[in-house]
Amino acid sequence: MKKQMTAEDYLQKIKTEPIKEDCPVHRTLELLSGKWRTHIIYELCKHPSMRFGELKKAYPHITNTMLTHTLRDLEHIGIVHREQFNEIPPHVEYSLTEKGKALLPVFFEISKWGEENL
Repeated sequence: MKKQMTAEDYLQKIKTEPIKEDCPVHRTLELLSGKWRTHIIYELCKHPSMRFGELKKAYPHITNTMLTHTLRDLEHIGIVHREQFNEIPPHVEYSLTEKGKALLPVFFEISKWGEENL
């Protein structure tokens, strides 16, 4: 059984190993980079699913084009699930995948850090 790494173990590891292109921290920060990605993920954490218009109302300063582009990117990397309903009227709902829901503890830790330091 593999031992769970602690923050102290991780600190020692990054101090002694050279920086790698596939570093999980760099890859995760790259995934979350962009002005709107974290906002959309955070909003979808709070709701089981949301329509495009609901997301637009939550962030009125985002353009429709940017919201569409960001949702497509998040769908492509497996964070967001897009479900199209072919009803009258047709609509689309967005929700987090299991991979996306796994980011909730990250937001929790960011929240804790913010409460303590801001």
